[in-house]
Amino acid sequence: MTIAQAYAHAEGITRTEARNFYYGIRLLPPAKRKGLCALYALARRIDDIGDDDAPLAQKTAALAAVRKQLSDIDASADPVLVAVADTARRYPVPLEAFEELIDGVEMDLSGATYETFDDLRVYCRCVAGSIGRLCLSIFGTGTDPRAPLYADQLGIALQQTNILRDIREDLLLGRVYLPTAELAERGVRLQLDAQGALDDPDARLASYIEFAAARAEHWYELGLRLVPELDQRSSACCAAMAGIYHHLLVRIRANPTQVYDRRLSLPALEKGRVALTALGRAVLPV
Repeated sequence: MTIAQAYAHAEGITRTEARNFYYGIRLLPPAKRKGLCALYALARRIDDIGDDDAPLAQKTAALAAVRKQLSDIDASADPVLVAVADTARRYPVPLEAFEELIDGVEMDLSGATYETFDDLRVYCRCVAGSIGRLCLSIFGTGTDPRAPLYADQLGIALQQTNILRDIREDLLLGRVYLPTAELAERGVRLQLDAQGALDDPDARLASYIEFAAARAEHWYELGLRLVPELDQRSSACCAAMAGIYHHLLVRIRANPTQVYDRRLSLPALEKGRVALTALGRAVLPV
């Protein structure tokens, strides 16, 4: 397989699987778009291993195999790894961020729960802050030495949005990411009613979600400091990707019950509007 074919393979995965991110990725110029698609494709593979229905031992072995491949990535003939290796030659890709992502997936496999938000933040940094730092290697860091911190914070904001959106779906899988001490303090019990929706007879869960969404909003404020540091097209990409998740958070905060019986998502037209708005703000003179 040629390098061009490897990139095409990775971009096909991204176009198919990155239902939210691809709205932003396609705003990048071709070279950066190819590189970010390569990084996404590998991150998606790692994430899919954790979500697979395979036995635990098989998933653990698969993650170990990816770790080994990363240690000698230039020797791989796998198309995704070929594309990632070439991207790492062209951009300052922190390949160790993939190791952090694997660490986060292994937390899921171990059935980890999180007592405090500080505990949860460690997990969010592994599974999403790592993605922020990988994206930054393609975007370029600008002049602010705190850019990697901003990318990390923006990833943590997005992951908090995912967690609030997927409370019911995760509970069905036996996973609880919300900090247990916070739930106990507010008298929240995560359980399903007879129809399979989140049960919240006294609105304590809704109150908690509003609180957690407000905290996530603060992390967006921190992370979005990255956007002005990027070139115009990278800024548009970053703003579009973050904007779609931020719109989800705004909806959840306004009406937490929307996540009780479904997986909330934005219509395609609204995602498109977010991407176009981000592009317009990036390329038009202020």
